[in-house]
Amino acid sequence: MNKQLIALSINGCSYELAIADNELLLDALRRNLQMTGSKRGCDDSSCGACTVLIDGIPMLSCTLLALACGGREITTVEGVSARGALAAIQKAYGQWGGAQCGFCTPGFMMTLKHLLAVNRNPTEQQIREALSSNLCRCTGYSQMYQALKAAIEAEQTVMAAR
Repeated sequence: MNKQLIALSINGCSYELAIADNELLLDALRRNLQMTGSKRGCDDSSCGACTVLIDGIPMLSCTLLALACGGREITTVEGVSARGALAAIQKAYGQWGGAQCGFCTPGFMMTLKHLLAVNRNPTEQQIREALSSNLCRCTGYSQMYQALKAAIEAEQTVMAAR
């Protein structure tokens, strides 16, 4: 199989990997770098469990070729925490029981991270619309939305303190 060397910037760190022409970003993250936060839930872009941020934009890593990501900034759920401390969204998920089984959690967190980057005070409707591409198979979403609201309030408190 033909492989190419590619430089990837992931969570602020630089990596050089030998990537097959057809290797998906999800596989490169999980197999080559042991970044297993992003999950393979569907392989057809319908669940959002594999969501990462590419240059700040949510993208589905199960359908994105790794070679297409050279020179772009990739953020995975492993990059959400700051200096080893849990981010507000991570704390809120734990406090409110938003994670349920946890399989979909990384995708929801990455999508919410993007939403808060572009809208620091989203309405509930805006939250629901932003997260509509992420599926959870084991919950009615109420605990998850409570966690998201708590995380948004916590983030707003942090921003106001700066």
